[in-house]
Amino acid sequence: MDNRDGIVAIGLLTEQDLSLLGSGFRRAFRVDDTPCFDDLLAAIDQAEERADRVRAETQN
Repeated sequence: MDNRDGIVAIGLLTEQDLSLLGSGFRRAFRVDDTPCFDDLLAAIDQAEERADRVRAETQN
């Protein structure tokens, strides 16, 4: 099965990161300009909080 068009990564990048990637990287969506990312960012924050709680519980 050929998955060349499938998603391989999602990341949060700075302007400097994008500059380092160069002009060949064309699919960047600005978070601050796109309100549809609000739910995604909230879900990431919640997942990080849950992961922190689980790590804290397993260390005790």
